Amino acid sequence: MEAGLPADTPAPRLYRTTPAPKLGIVHLGLGAFFRAHGAIFTEEAIAASGGDWGILGVSLQSAGTRDALEPQGGAYIALELAPEGAKARPVQVIAGVLVAPENPEAVLAAMADPGVKIVSLTVTEKGYCHEPATGALNLEHPDIAHDLAAALPRSAPGFIVRALARRRAAGLAPFTVMSLDNLPHNGQVLRGVVLALARAIDPDLADWIAAEGRFPATMVDRIVPATKPEDIAEVEALIGCHDAAPVMHEPFRQWVIEDSFVNGERPGWGMVGAQLVADVTPYEHMKLRMLNGTHSSLAYLGYLAGHETIAATMADAVFARFVAKLWKDEIIPALTPPPGEDLGAYAEALARRYANPAIRHRTWQIAMDGSQKLPQRLLGTLAESFAAGRHAPGLQLAVAAWMRYVGGVDETGAPIEVKDPLAARLKALSDSAESPEGKVAALLGLREVFSEEMAAALLAPVSAAYARLVAVGARKAVEEIL
Repeated sequence: MEAGLPADTPAPRLYRTTPAPKLGIVHLGLGAFFRAHGAIFTEEAIAASGGDWGILGVSLQSAGTRDALEPQGGAYIALELAPEGAKARPVQVIAGVLVAPENPEAVLAAMADPGVKIVSLTVTEKGYCHEPATGALNLEHPDIAHDLAAALPRSAPGFIVRALARRRAAGLAPFTVMSLDNLPHNGQVLRGVVLALARAIDPDLADWIAAEGRFPATMVDRIVPATKPEDIAEVEALIGCHDAAPVMHEPFRQWVIEDSFVNGERPGWGMVGAQLVADVTPYEHMKLRMLNGTHSSLAYLGYLAGHETIAATMADAVFARFVAKLWKDEIIPALTPPPGEDLGAYAEALARRYANPAIRHRTWQIAMDGSQKLPQRLLGTLAESFAAGRHAPGLQLAVAAWMRYVGGVDETGAPIEVKDPLAARLKALSDSAESPEGKVAALLGLREVFSEEMAAALLAPVSAAYARLVAVGARKAVEEIL
């Protein structure tokens, strides 16, 4: 601090120190995860191999991210949180941010620009406007119904279809459409919803997209907790500038990308650690089931047991043993390892990452949108376990914990703020019965989540698990499985 300045003099605002890069990517859903993962990979790829790959971020709902980043010229700090301490780095690859509801025309114009080669997405499972159990586009979704009738869309699939229509009319090649969300076969799912919407609008457009477009699958991995006010204060103390939009992340990162791009055009991600492969499927199964599946299991059971974060849950020896048992006995037996991967070593690395005390990843945050996540994270493993005649009591207990969680009341009788697109229906289904078996049966009737076959297989074991959660609580129920 300079001599003579009062102690409460505000810190200067962070601002970019280099010119904004020329656009090559439009990213839909400019949340913390992408800014802590894909944006950093892209900035490093530009430094390593050049190219016009600046990113235009698009917020599909609120203006908060735009309002925080715009006064900073798009620059922000990524703070790596390691057990030995925090390390800050500036990120300046974001060239601008648009808010789609404010100006959908500007978003479409940007996506239709010839210089844009890739449109990527992190819109979470619910942003695909699909049925999670089947992957099919929900044509009755309010945003899809709007996008069928209006030229200026609301949904991510709607923006993609309308922008591709503009490019086709202008005689341009399509952009590559790349999902970075935690969905199995995310490229295939995205292609399916885009083609379904395009076919409902213009069958010839759908044929052109199917023939000329590319929808590479990806697997992304980095733990990125939500940024809190105290994080903003910590960054300011570290760098001496005020950053209204920093992101926190763990040291680990992984990005596996199917190498399928329109005209082969993409940044040099492979030069900075991304894995460009022919088939992402074994990698995404490994990550979705081993990381996301246990993350969700720990989130619901840990929250019910009173643990605020994953690190706190892992500091409880009962839960640390439980997650090790899930990997060894229930998840790894249902996986085919990707080439060169040791699943046992991967599990050990995950346990270390979960236990990192510097990462305050809240169980409540991970528990969001469970109705969209369960099919990919837990039910696929359960289906394969049933088919192979293997027992999976830990995953069944996790499903029961989700059901108790969405009932909206914790073990102490306190209300739970359930964040889920089906929250009201889930609560009504839970409240429709008094007994554990009745509640479980009602929730298993949710066909958006559970197939008829899965519901039948889960009724008895999940009812028994739910009864134990009620009788003895989450921690004791976990201990009984061990």
